[in-house]
Amino acid sequence: MYVLFILSVMTCVFLILFHIRLCLDIRSLCGQLNEIARGSHLELAVNSRQHVLLTLCRKMNQVLAAKDIEHFRYNKAEKQLKQSITNLAHDIRTPLTGASGYIQLARECRNSEKRDHYLEISSIRLTELEDMLEKLFLYTKLTNEEFTFSRDSLKKVQVFPLLESCLLSFYTEFEKKGISPEISFSSKSFYVSAEEDALKRIFLNLIQNALIHGAGGLAISQMEITSELIDAAHSCMNAAYRPKLLSQKVSVIVFENPVQVDSTLDPARIFDRFYKADPARGKSSSGLGLFIVQELMKKMGGDVKAELHDNMLRVQLLFSVQSDRSSSDLSS
Repeated sequence: MYVLFILSVMTCVFLILFHIRLCLDIRSLCGQLNEIARGSHLELAVNSRQHVLLTLCRKMNQVLAAKDIEHFRYNKAEKQLKQSITNLAHDIRTPLTGASGYIQLARECRNSEKRDHYLEISSIRLTELEDMLEKLFLYTKLTNEEFTFSRDSLKKVQVFPLLESCLLSFYTEFEKKGISPEISFSSKSFYVSAEEDALKRIFLNLIQNALIHGAGGLAISQMEITSELIDAAHSCMNAAYRPKLLSQKVSVIVFENPVQVDSTLDPARIFDRFYKADPARGKSSSGLGLFIVQELMKKMGGDVKAELHDNMLRVQLLFSVQSDRSSSDLSS
């Protein structure tokens, strides 16, 4: 009986000491968490050898580490977004200020030729501003995850006539720069499955990008990828698009233009939103043109990639090719 009493007392003492130790460890953890809440980056630690408490401490450290990484990414993204908005505001203000200045000069000018010249320049600046705002509006639509093209909107579009009309819309700009676009198509009558307005916007953005940021010259070519090259195409295709390649050919449309020798262009970032290779940002551009190209291609089930070799930028659009029978059915 006496032995049982002693054992009971020892057990009670052990439990009391265990409870006290546990309370001290929990109080220590609370203190460390308070320090972390104040901005400290210390790692939680306990002196206890209890497996459960050590496991809890390890899990909490993992959660805190993940939270720190997420917080760092959030702050970085927020900083980039604020900088992008600042840059975009500057880019929008530049043509607006320019247009306002030339309109003021036109009002004060008595020479009719100079006045017409000022008004023409102000019109160009306002057109640049309109293009920026249109791209910004399209950007907000494309970044909405709910925005998609319906099946009915994706139709068989004959590419060559649409591309020709896009090139003609830049006729004046090509003439001023002394550029004569070179077009090389394996077939001028091929079709792709696309939303026509979206495809037109893709072509316009790529042409405009070559005119604004290129070093002169533009070559546009088209080819069909044969079956032995389809596997290679898989690596650069949108995942949702790849199953189509099993039964269809792939057509590649390449926009190629030279860039400045000292260009800092990064092909890996060229499709990022608001990306500009020129740190001075002296050219009128929203930095959204190629981002929109990429998003529209993906929304239509295709893909796009960019390469830079010997100061020559190559932007490749990958489409599914419609069969000749389908093409003839459409034309009829």
